[in-house]
Amino acid sequence: MSFIRVTESESKYHDLEKKSVLEILKDMNAEDQTVPLAVEKCIPEIASLVENLVPRMQEGGRLFYIGAGTSGRLGVVDASECPPTFGVPDDWVIGLIAGGDNAIRKAVEFAEDNETAAWNDLQSFVPDPLDSIIGIASSGTTPYVLGGLRYAQAAGLLTACICCNPNSPISQFADHKIECIVGPEYITGSTRLKSGTAQKLILNMISSSLMIRLGRVQGNKMVDMALSNQKLIDRGAKMIAHLTQLDADEARERLLRLGSVRKVLEEVKKEI
Repeated sequence: MSFIRVTESESKYHDLEKKSVLEILKDMNAEDQTVPLAVEKCIPEIASLVENLVPRMQEGGRLFYIGAGTSGRLGVVDASECPPTFGVPDDWVIGLIAGGDNAIRKAVEFAEDNETAAWNDLQSFVPDPLDSIIGIASSGTTPYVLGGLRYAQAAGLLTACICCNPNSPISQFADHKIECIVGPEYITGSTRLKSGTAQKLILNMISSSLMIRLGRVQGNKMVDMALSNQKLIDRGAKMIAHLTQLDADEARERLLRLGSVRKVLEEVKKEI
């Protein structure tokens, strides 16, 4: 099948510098509204991926994201949000970016061009066949991601990709191909826009549904969230008061003593 670089296609908007700020924002918003519809088409493949991730992680496997630039940063963000949101260990979901952590804030030139770098980065984690790796690359051509998936697949890891071009090179090494075709960007080739938004939505869906299926959500509540600031302590106390007969003060006292909403709810259940 032919490979078409949709992400590099000419924008349908022209002479952007001649537009007013209001025109620019309205045009961008109109384009952004097409992204969820493109993501919707990917739901069957996303579901298949998550259904395969769940038993692997239940047996001790980990989930790795690899990417470069915007794609790498989105993976790092999603991975870093899992421990505080769902109370899971830091090594359940791990984000790796070409160029290392310094590349999160500042671009590292040519870091993405090394096909062996991602697999080398993974070696410090001692990859295991129960582990899974998701390569994130809007273009679907990033050497860092392509090489990482190729080596990981050869080593028996479950592989997946999130890209915005159909039939891309990285999809050849992905057991699960999530190809979200959002079309040309508002600024030609600027994949931090619609492509980045699509990737963020898909990562939200993967990690959230995965954590729900792994039992890290009760009802619709984040019962394992980390109590890392006063806002979250207040939220947890209100959650407990809502779900039990405890008043606000006792809910807060028990939460601070036991350290999680889940533990308080379990304690209250035993008392009934």
